[in-house]
Amino acid sequence: MPAPQHHKEQSTANCAIVTVSDTRTKETDTGGQLIASRLEAAGHRILSYAILKDEPRNIAELVRTNANDAECHAVLLSGGTGIASRDTTVEAVEHLLEKRLDGFGELFRMLSYDQVGAAAMLSRAVAGVVNKTAVFLMPGSPKAVELAMDKLIVPELGHVVSLMTDK
Repeated sequence: MPAPQHHKEQSTANCAIVTVSDTRTKETDTGGQLIASRLEAAGHRILSYAILKDEPRNIAELVRTNANDAECHAVLLSGGTGIASRDTTVEAVEHLLEKRLDGFGELFRMLSYDQVGAAAMLSRAVAGVVNKTAVFLMPGSPKAVELAMDKLIVPELGHVVSLMTDK
């Protein structure tokens, strides 16, 4: 007997991209460029793109600002999710999350294990919802961004947005 088909309503998402890095510029931000290209290829719209230093207050403020923008459906952050002393993206955003999407981080680490082995456990990728806005935190390496976008975010982003359409 075939598996039941679940209908997933799809929506186009308006997205904010945030790269958290003390060293990257728009010219060298391969991860941010990957996020933008994957979103555009899937038919989503980019509302804004920023590169921020790894300063928790500024990161939290920008996520909050985007989540309070009625036009913004998703905020995608790359960088600052490791365990180095300057990696503070998770701490900056975690307390803002009203709902967590624990499966995102779990699946990301499971899939990245195939690429980087046991080092996958060092990733603190996380996702959740802030004011009916999806927020995804992924590592800054281009391979990690590619994995998160291709295997997890792009395939479900339209569905996630459709679940929060009353924003």
